[in-house]
Amino acid sequence: MRFRINPVVFSLLCTFAHNAAADADMPALRMDKTFGAMAEPAQDTPAFVEADNLAGKKENQIEAAGNAILRKRGQSIRADRLLYFQDTQDLDARGAVVLEQDGNTMSGPHLKLNLDTSIGAMERPVFYLAENDGRGSADMMHIHDKQHYTLDKATYTTCPTDDRGWLLKMSRLEIDRDQQIGTAHHAWVEFIGTPILYSPWMDFPLNDQRKSGFLSPVFGSTTKGGREVTLPYYWNIAANRDATIAPRVMTKRGVLLENEFRYLEPGYGGEVKFDVLPNDALADRSRTRVALMHNQAIAGGLSGYVNLTSVSDDAYYRDLSNTVGLTSQVNLLQEGVLNYNAGWWGAIARVQRYQALVPNSTPYKRLPQLAVSAQRKHAGANLAFAGEYADFSHPTSLNARRFTLNPSVSYPLLSEPAFYLTPKVSLHSTYYAMGANNTGVLQNASRTLPLFSVDGGVAFERDWNLLGGNYLQTLEPRAFYVYVPYKDQSLLPVFDTGQAGFDFTQMFSENRFYGNDRVGDANHITLAMTSRLLEQANGMERLKLMVGERFSLESPQVNLVTPTTTTNKSDILLAASGRVTNAWSFDSEFQYDPNQSHSQRYNIATRYRPELGKALDLSYRFTRNTLRQIDASGQWPLRNRWHAVGRLNYSLQDSKSLESIVGLEYNQSCWAARLVAQRFTVASQQANTGLFLQLELNDFVSVGVDPLNALKQNVPSYTKLNTTPASKPDPVLR
Repeated sequence: MRFRINPVVFSLLCTFAHNAAADADMPALRMDKTFGAMAEPAQDTPAFVEADNLAGKKENQIEAAGNAILRKRGQSIRADRLLYFQDTQDLDARGAVVLEQDGNTMSGPHLKLNLDTSIGAMERPVFYLAENDGRGSADMMHIHDKQHYTLDKATYTTCPTDDRGWLLKMSRLEIDRDQQIGTAHHAWVEFIGTPILYSPWMDFPLNDQRKSGFLSPVFGSTTKGGREVTLPYYWNIAANRDATIAPRVMTKRGVLLENEFRYLEPGYGGEVKFDVLPNDALADRSRTRVALMHNQAIAGGLSGYVNLTSVSDDAYYRDLSNTVGLTSQVNLLQEGVLNYNAGWWGAIARVQRYQALVPNSTPYKRLPQLAVSAQRKHAGANLAFAGEYADFSHPTSLNARRFTLNPSVSYPLLSEPAFYLTPKVSLHSTYYAMGANNTGVLQNASRTLPLFSVDGGVAFERDWNLLGGNYLQTLEPRAFYVYVPYKDQSLLPVFDTGQAGFDFTQMFSENRFYGNDRVGDANHITLAMTSRLLEQANGMERLKLMVGERFSLESPQVNLVTPTTTTNKSDILLAASGRVTNAWSFDSEFQYDPNQSHSQRYNIATRYRPELGKALDLSYRFTRNTLRQIDASGQWPLRNRWHAVGRLNYSLQDSKSLESIVGLEYNQSCWAARLVAQRFTVASQQANTGLFLQLELNDFVSVGVDPLNALKQNVPSYTKLNTTPASKPDPVLR
């Protein structure tokens, strides 16, 4: 039971007890541990005191002994013995002292603290910071207020109490909970008892906020650049602006200065990159890269963006990049776009060009491209419209302006869950105004063609008890008919059009081509069947089978790729996918040529993912006379916290590895180490090799070359197993 005593009365009681004890040699007033006392100045927040024994020693003094606890202003102090001075609000706590404030805990043998000013000191403290699960100890802690502490000869780590994998030692540690920053003076990092990093001054965030300063250095080596070291400096300009300046020293080439600036406002945002290598020792020239990505909300439904990338030479990425995605680029996009979205209709205005990185691969410029699209329902019919104007420009090939109009209407005759039937009519009209480089003396030309299609299908269902499980099996036949009359288009130019690959998506489209330069003649019907096996309990799709074939009533005459056969039957497409168990899944597609009795193309992929950190992926891709590739990747535990990770993309057609990555990862409770080697092709007879070695101290610092981007890009199933939040920045070193 706890009761409350008026502070004036409590003071009188304490005085009386003291005087009585002095006059009659009697013990001071004491209370049983089942009681508590609360003392306070009339104008202040109350202080609650509990203990096995409470005594009023002198006027305005309370002594609490045995499981003593004092609570005031959201903080609590526990100790073997507390001496509390009501008039000055001073507190002297001794023996197993524990101070708790806002989830943070400090413990030590002796604490002196003023409860009004929160100024005090604790001897030999052991502390815990709730913001980042950090902990440590010191010889002395000086408490300036509830948010600011200074610790002498301190240690700090985010490891659990029973693990000292890494430790930060320093002569002085300043904790600023207002700014959520820890500042260390004369600090060194010990890893498994071995010093690995020293700095006369170091600060680090106590949460995931951004902070200006030098980030951890990055070390590495590539065959193109030699040994490398990068020292990034992060500049937290404002809450919505930052920059990273990263000098990258390459022993074979020189110093590449990488610069990135990011900004974000309510109506716009983006990033600017500018990299410069003043004098490449191998290439004997200066090399630069400039990139701008900007998004802008203008007004209402009007918005825009700019995407510009330019490099000084064609080999820039092949020589200086360490990622496959960049080294394999053929063209760099440079465009500006305005978008307007009014709900049922929209418009786009674009100017677009490319920087070609491979000879004779320069795409057409669009200067400009204007497009309008609209879609509405009226009286049960679906009305749609697409229109485009594009001015195609090229330094050596034919130039022209192209106008395209494509209205359409479809009307569902049947629309039920079990069946549907939808006819559609559209008109595709295109006009070309020829321009420069017209070596073939082509005249202005136009083409207008109607397109008619009917799409229909049925869905049958049945309950099926299979191997003790309750399933729903579907059978979904579908028929799709298309008619487009033939028109000779051989004299029309081709700017952005190609023959679409034959797959289940293209099977059910009106045009065999993507782009507006060709409209394929058609008089064919596509028949397909889909069957699914669904778990009745949760709707999970355990198995999906598909088969389809196209039958032409007339042989198509408009082609960009010469057909290999003249039969009116297309290849047969088959697909199977599913989740056999919660761990095993697969996906496959086959294209079989019945006229030549052989497979034309197939892809097979299987995945095994039983739990976090265990994953295997294996796929095989085949295209007759073109491609035969094996792709295997995975992540798997070995023993004693070791994991293996890797990927091999191998071309059987060329008998060579296109890309490979292999690594080992060790995960402890508060740190991780990664050793990763990567090799990838940058040209037909050239390859680049990189080595990544990284030590990551959770929630604190990473030392070495970061392989995480390479692993995530190349190993689809890779999972980062240690608990460091991906968004948390490195600590800042100066």
